[in-house]
Amino acid sequence: MDSYLPKSYPSLMEGKKILYVHGFLSAGSTHTADVLRQFMPRATVLAPDLPVHPADAMALLKETVESERPDLIIGTSMGGMYTEMLYGFDRICVNPAFEMGATMSEHQMMGKQTFQNPRQDGVQEIIVTKALVKEYREMTEHCFSQVTAEEQQRVFGLFGDEDPIVHTYDLFLQHYPQAIHFHGEHRLVEKAIYHYIIPIVRWIDDRQTGRNRPSVLIHWDTLADAYGQPRSSLHKAYEQLLEHYNVHFVVPAPTCHPDQLASQQAWIERVFSAPAWNRVIFANNLQLLYGDYLISSTETPDFIGTSLRFGSDELKTWEDIIVFFDRLGGQ
Repeated sequence: MDSYLPKSYPSLMEGKKILYVHGFLSAGSTHTADVLRQFMPRATVLAPDLPVHPADAMALLKETVESERPDLIIGTSMGGMYTEMLYGFDRICVNPAFEMGATMSEHQMMGKQTFQNPRQDGVQEIIVTKALVKEYREMTEHCFSQVTAEEQQRVFGLFGDEDPIVHTYDLFLQHYPQAIHFHGEHRLVEKAIYHYIIPIVRWIDDRQTGRNRPSVLIHWDTLADAYGQPRSSLHKAYEQLLEHYNVHFVVPAPTCHPDQLASQQAWIERVFSAPAWNRVIFANNLQLLYGDYLISSTETPDFIGTSLRFGSDELKTWEDIIVFFDRLGGQ
C-alpha cells in the first residue's frame, strides 16, 4: 500500500475543509483520515471522535458542521449513515450502514468490543447491548428524511463490490441517483482512496470552484486487445489523464443490436470502476461530438478538436499517449 502514499495532490481541495466521519469502533485517529491528509496536503481534514450513543454522535456532528462549515463531508460505514443526514453539504457516503442495527446484530458486534484506534477520551472498550442496538435502529429511521432534488446532486454513494458487511446500494439508489460501485471491500484502504475516492473528490472540487478541465474522449476501439482484455498501460494512461482532464469514453451504439450497449457499459465499469461512472457516451457520428481531444484508432478528420489516431507511428501504444499528454502539461 505504501506505493500509493507518496502521491499527493496539493491543489485538490486547496484551502478547503473536509470532515471525515469514521465508522463503528473506530476514532478520529484512524489511518483513513491521515491518508486523506497525505493525498490532499493543503486541505484541512477534521476527524472528531464520535460518541458511542448515536443521538450524541449526531448532535456532535451537527454542531461541528455548523461551526466549521466543511466544504466536503466523507463518511464510511456508520459514518456514511451519519453523513447522509448532514444535509446542506457536499457529501460522499462510502459503504454507508443505513441498516446499522441489523448490521450490528448480524456481524458479531454485540457484547464486549475494543476500539480499533485510540480515542482522545482514553476509552478503548465498550459493551454493546441490545439497548444500544435499538438506539441505532431508531437513528437509521431518520435517514433520507430530507432528500430534495438539490440534495440528490450533492451526495455520492460509493459501494464496494466485495463488501461482506454492508449491502445498501439498492436502498441508497431509491433516494439518490449518484450510486457508484467500486472495486473493494468494506474497509476504506489506501488503494481505494487513491483509485476511487480521489476522482470523486476532484469532480466535487471542480464544481465548487467552477473549474472546466479540457476534455479527452477515448474511443471504444482503443481499449481492448485481440483477447478482449485492456491494452497494456491503458489503466496507467487513464489515471494520469484523470489528474488534468475531463475524460469520457465514446462507444458505438449499434442500432440493430441494442443489447451490446449493456455489455460494453459493463466492460468499462469492470475495467475502470468508479471514475468512469456516468462517463460513457454512446454515439455513431463522432463529428457531432464536442471535445478538446479524441483518441481513436480510425481517422476522424471532421472532429472539432484535436484528433489523435491510436496505433499510428507516433502513437502506437498507450505509453506513447502518456508521453504526448505529459508534454502538454495538462493543456
